[in-house]
Amino acid sequence: MASVKKFQVTFDCAEPERVARFWCEVLGYVVTLPSEGQGSWAVCSDPTGEGPRMYFQQVPEGKVAKNRVHLDVRAGTGLVGAERLAVLEAERDRLVALGAVCEYVLYADDDNESCIAMQDIEGNEFCLD
Repeated sequence: MASVKKFQVTFDCAEPERVARFWCEVLGYVVTLPSEGQGSWAVCSDPTGEGPRMYFQQVPEGKVAKNRVHLDVRAGTGLVGAERLAVLEAERDRLVALGAVCEYVLYADDDNESCIAMQDIEGNEFCLD
């Protein structure tokens, strides 16, 4: 039996192109759009081909509850303490300028390093980790 190596993350959203462009900026991905006049979907792809593809599809209903699954954007990998927090805060500020919302900062304690809970431009939760 072959093992799966690639996967796609699919987002339901109101404005696929807008949300896709946001996530492309966050991750350094490239956007693919449908033919002109058919804005019901958009795709973000890792230009290296390593990361997962992200597919954004238009749906009529709005978001009404907390995500059951969320992305962790690994901005502080390998860093600890004040250095990690400074990198996470700088990335938070960059993403807020793109339209993200900072929900709260979880500061390091005896068991865990800092992380920042965020929302994208349509309210989908994600963490800076």
